[in-house]
Order: sequence, then structure tokens, then C-alpha cells
Amino acid sequence: MPTNSTDTPSPQLTLRVDARDGATVVVCEGWLTAEFAPKFKTEIKSLIPGAKRIVLDLTPLTFMDSWGIGALVGVYVSARTAGCEIRVAGMSKHVRELLKLTHLLSVLGDTSPGPMKLP
Repeated sequence: MPTNSTDTPSPQLTLRVDARDGATVVVCEGWLTAEFAPKFKTEIKSLIPGAKRIVLDLTPLTFMDSWGIGALVGVYVSARTAGCEIRVAGMSKHVRELLKLTHLLSVLGDTSPGPMKLP
């Protein structure tokens, strides 16, 4: 039985910011792709001046492409330049594999998949 295109939710990216355990935690939900990378970079970079430590909770991130990887690298470089520590916590198997393949897992923090744990 064919499905109607309205049955499938369109991809989106939601960023929810919270202060937790001395860090600015950003819960990233949805897709981090070419369409949403500019929004991601703009919103995360706007947090850098007021934060010493940013943790990106990637637990609810369901898909990421090369643009998403580029966005992560961009915010990492901006944070480091400003003296802000940036880490990732919690991630799906797909996201973990991408970060592992690109050798970013060791740079951004190596946490086990599942619920977010602050590194």
C-alpha cells in the first residue's frame, strides 16, 4: 500500500539549550545535514562567547551527513580559538560510526552510545 508523502515527517533540526553541571548543554535532535548545517553553526557559535564548556548531546540526532561533520568541525575550531571546550555526548550508532571514520570521535569526546553522559 503506497504511503502518502504527508505521512512521513520532513527532516528538521531542533536545538535545545540548557545549563547543566557547569556546562552549556545543547540537545541536537533530528538531522544535521546540508540543509541544517548553517543553522547549527550560527546557533552554536552564538553560545561560545558566554560559555567555557559546551556539550553537544547528539543522542536524539538521527542522521548526519558530510555537511554535518563540517559544521561540527567549524564550531569546534571556533570554540577552541575562543578558549571554550566543546565535546559531544551520547550518539546513535550511525553518528558514532561517522565520527569514528573521520577520526573526530577522539577529538570531540568518546562517550558510549545511549543516554547522554557529560564527559
